[in-house]
Amino acid sequence: MTIVSRDPRRFPLQFLALEPLARAALALLLALSLVVGVAAPRAALAAHGLALGGPPKYGPDFRAFEYVNPAAPKGGSVTMASMGTFDKLNPFTLKGVRAEGLSELVFETLTVMSLDEPMSAYALLARDMELAPDRLSITFRLDPRARFTNGDPVEAADVKHSFDTLRSKAASPMWRQYWADVKQAVVVDKSTIRFEFARRNRELHMIVGSVPVFSRKWGGGKPFDQVVQDTPIATGPYLIERVDLGKSITYRRDPNYWGADIPSRRGQFNFDRVHFTYFLDEFARIEAFKAGNFDFVQENVAKNWARSYYGRRFEDGTLVKTELENSNAQGMQAFVMNTRRPLFADVRVRRAVSLAMDFEWMNRQLFFNQYVRSYSFFTNTEMAARGLPSDAELALLEPFRAQLSPVVFSEVQPPPSTKPPSSLRENLREAKRLLGEAGWTYRDGALRNAAGQPFEFEILIAQRTFERVIAPFARNLEKLGIVARSRTMDSSLYKKRVDDYDFDMIVHWYLSSQSPGNELALRFTSQAADTPGSNNYMGVKSPAVDALVERILSVDSREELLTATRALDRVLLAGHYVVPHWFNRTWRVSYRNRFGRPQALPLYYSADDWFLMAWWSQPGGVPPAPPAAAQAPPGAPHSTAAN
Repeated sequence: MTIVSRDPRRFPLQFLALEPLARAALALLLALSLVVGVAAPRAALAAHGLALGGPPKYGPDFRAFEYVNPAAPKGGSVTMASMGTFDKLNPFTLKGVRAEGLSELVFETLTVMSLDEPMSAYALLARDMELAPDRLSITFRLDPRARFTNGDPVEAADVKHSFDTLRSKAASPMWRQYWADVKQAVVVDKSTIRFEFARRNRELHMIVGSVPVFSRKWGGGKPFDQVVQDTPIATGPYLIERVDLGKSITYRRDPNYWGADIPSRRGQFNFDRVHFTYFLDEFARIEAFKAGNFDFVQENVAKNWARSYYGRRFEDGTLVKTELENSNAQGMQAFVMNTRRPLFADVRVRRAVSLAMDFEWMNRQLFFNQYVRSYSFFTNTEMAARGLPSDAELALLEPFRAQLSPVVFSEVQPPPSTKPPSSLRENLREAKRLLGEAGWTYRDGALRNAAGQPFEFEILIAQRTFERVIAPFARNLEKLGIVARSRTMDSSLYKKRVDDYDFDMIVHWYLSSQSPGNELALRFTSQAADTPGSNNYMGVKSPAVDALVERILSVDSREELLTATRALDRVLLAGHYVVPHWFNRTWRVSYRNRFGRPQALPLYYSADDWFLMAWWSQPGGVPPAPPAAAQAPPGAPHSTAAN
């Protein structure tokens, strides 16, 4: 059961769009997966693209990416669904919730990542790029064809304005952390900009290519944090056509879009209109889809997938239900404990809470055995720590031995299990022992500390669908005398609480890759722990973690990267900051059978991103999937919308 909404798995720009919870740089992180090396190109030659670990897959004369159809027809419209609400058209400030679609449809970056390579960047707003031999700067020359939606040419001054604005206090503090090693942006001439780095970083030259660019005229000179509902002046393929604040937003394809025929955009963004409608209730969203109110859904809830996507329209091929394979790194989805709260300051308490979750029961009873347990902060990658630490890992860990748990230096333990010979009873007995060591004893009808305070906490969520997952977890905690309550909040209030670290526990997905980098500083370092709006939700403050993240950012070889990330994984796992969840390796999608799609799947992608980017309107659709996948399971509820 992947718990994030469709938002987190966007293109590189989305990482910086600051959506609630799990709004991390999925597209950037997915693009980092399975990289075969980390050495940067040494020659200072103007290039159409760059890659870590060797030359980019697509040469300077490439016509289009393989996972798109360069001859795809333009036209038609599509309606998508989003959960929650929105109150702003500026995706780059801390306050408020941005409208769906802004980052990927309206704003563009200097370069764009390929979805079928480990980590590569190809020219978009930039015509070409040149990395200095010492890797301390990179120069971008802008495409002279690039235009903002008001007709103005994109100039280096606009790029610098965008970069400087996003690093100012008017924008989210996450930007300043993300580009902390960028010394400055220098306008070389009208169409050339150079980014200078404070130190060598193996991927920083790739990261600065993801700077979103907007016009100096956007906002009419107002302070950037007051640019809230002003229509963006950007370069993307779509214009905002209509807004019903908090309820819906419609985008119209720009007939004068400057980049329609450049290689990194050819065959993409084929719909004339893209409309997002918002739902507050998950059941209403599903029924609206089956009734034909929107066209495509990437389903993240196992129960919904198993029991709700059936009926006449599936049987006659009007609606298609299928699963798309991907090679994405999975990271760590989990219940995240906020160690800023005294309740979770003790590692023994955190371990005890983790022992109360029975994944095997949940997977069997709630998820139709669709999932595998998450086991690492780098799940499904070779970055995950395994067995005993190697000599190379020990060399990094030994300087901090006095500060670290002995567990770090032993074999990596899997998450608690109830598979025989283990059992929930055995796990709860161990949890009771740990709680007792930490000063918690059962008396007067509750688990209490020495001061008599009961052990109670709140799990903050933004969607009610997760309540059914919290319920069995809370029942098991209750057997220890612990009271855990879920609290569902409006998405904007939820974001405010999370940004301010005003919570006991949340559900979060820490995305990962096989070439981790700057995102680790945003989620695990001491500096991030003290920065509101950062992703260090756990509140980790560890000199060992800080040093290991620093090491990861400065390594020169793949072997060194593997060593440092595995060592970091050991330290984080030993801290028991999270209660690990689960993952799967496919996207579950359903759609109205009126679209065409490319034959080749990307490798590292989100299905709904690929849909908006690469599919097209096609009357009659494609041959429907075998109807067996759409049959109602035994005991499934009746759906009037689908029958």
